[in-house]
Amino acid sequence: MKQGKRYEEAKKLLEKGKEYDAKEALDLIEKMPKAKFDETVELHVKLGVDSKHADQQVRGTVVLPNGTGKTLKVLVFAKGPKAEEATKAGADFVGAEELIPKIEKENWFDYDVVVATPDMMGVVGRLGRVLGPKGLMPNPKSGTVTMDVTKAINDIKSGKVEYRLDKTNIIHLGFGKVSFGTDKLLENYNTIMDAIIKAKPVAAKGQYIKSVAIATTMGPSLYINQK
Repeated sequence: MKQGKRYEEAKKLLEKGKEYDAKEALDLIEKMPKAKFDETVELHVKLGVDSKHADQQVRGTVVLPNGTGKTLKVLVFAKGPKAEEATKAGADFVGAEELIPKIEKENWFDYDVVVATPDMMGVVGRLGRVLGPKGLMPNPKSGTVTMDVTKAINDIKSGKVEYRLDKTNIIHLGFGKVSFGTDKLLENYNTIMDAIIKAKPVAAKGQYIKSVAIATTMGPSLYINQK
């Protein structure tokens, strides 16, 4: 596929086959020709595990010190006092059973994260086949099934991201915007990498971090020498 002129200009700044340290790579991203929008800086980490085995799953959440640069909309499934608490904490949408037809029949997905109190999981479970494929199903491991809805909302709004393996044993996630600059992006990058390294499964054998690459939404990949 032919790439655009801006991509080709950005690629000229890279040394073929070179692995950069993270700061050097982020400095280069800052020097690349800018898109017409504030691009996300993405991280792609290939791990030496086999995600088909339950004891080799790598999944968790981490709050980025400088946020993601994206304002996330939060939907909370809760009733009574917990629904009131969610509204006070800044949830964008709060409800219960009455939301099921809206989501199922009207394809309503005007939110980025779904949080639920444990007592509402029977209701939310009915939406599994529509929320699941979109990665929106609440999960205790990601802190989105909880009685502490205030903490969940605050974490999400302040830059909590979830990392998890795909079927090819790679973690993909955005960790900020180009406009953040090197220092803030580096702080976010180190926070995520520390979390992924700490999440190494006991069952993982051999080399754990196989490769690390970062790229902007529309830019070329830079490979990182992750010690």
